[in-house]
Amino acid sequence: MKILMVFDFDHTVVDENSDTWVLRCLPEQTLPDSVKNSYRKGFWTEYMGRVMNYIGEQEVSPDRVRSVMETIPFTAGMTDLLTFISENKGIIDCIVISDSNTLFIEWILRASGLQAAVDKVFTNSAKLNELGYIEVQCYHSHDCDRCPVNLCKRKVLELYLNGQSDAGVEYERIFYVGDGGNDLCPTSCLRGHDVVMPRKGYTLEKLLAKMEGQEGSSPLRAENIAWSSGTDILRELKSHSCVPTV
Repeated sequence: MKILMVFDFDHTVVDENSDTWVLRCLPEQTLPDSVKNSYRKGFWTEYMGRVMNYIGEQEVSPDRVRSVMETIPFTAGMTDLLTFISENKGIIDCIVISDSNTLFIEWILRASGLQAAVDKVFTNSAKLNELGYIEVQCYHSHDCDRCPVNLCKRKVLELYLNGQSDAGVEYERIFYVGDGGNDLCPTSCLRGHDVVMPRKGYTLEKLLAKMEGQEGSSPLRAENIAWSSGTDILRELKSHSCVPTV
């Protein structure tokens, strides 16, 4: 029996939105209105495809993009938490489910030396196209009407847990750590002895509070513990499990 840590990435592992941080690689650090105003609600990944295409058209190299992404700050206490996880891999599994993309997350984790903490990343695919521009594609298609068209985190988590179960891996407890509206859906598949950890002051915490106060809404089965720093999460991880406390 193991512990599973599930992390969102933007405003959770890192203290910024990686998709907006990338604009720092542009000379003016901003987008023209033609790109900026092209966003449609629920179609963020499609929008980011246009953003990355524009960045490529400005002759910003992938190496320049990477160097900028490597400067994104981690959320306070998060590097200590991830280091602890990497030191306890026999007991703790760790996955990231994010609306960012594969290149950004890989670059950021490798630059910090923390990639060993994360067993698997589920996020939108990113690669260099024939022009040498970064191209972003949706992670998957799904039929969940509560989530953005490119990613249902509940579906990802359920498939992962089913695959692990088929491989003989069962989790004593799951910790789900996130901040945003798209982190609400996966909380519905957590069990009574699992823990959902919304970031204090962010959308997920507010949505959970609203849901718990509504009659007739599906009750949250998991324990709800808000966090402000990775130190808070680490404290809960140690208190809820058999991992070493020193």
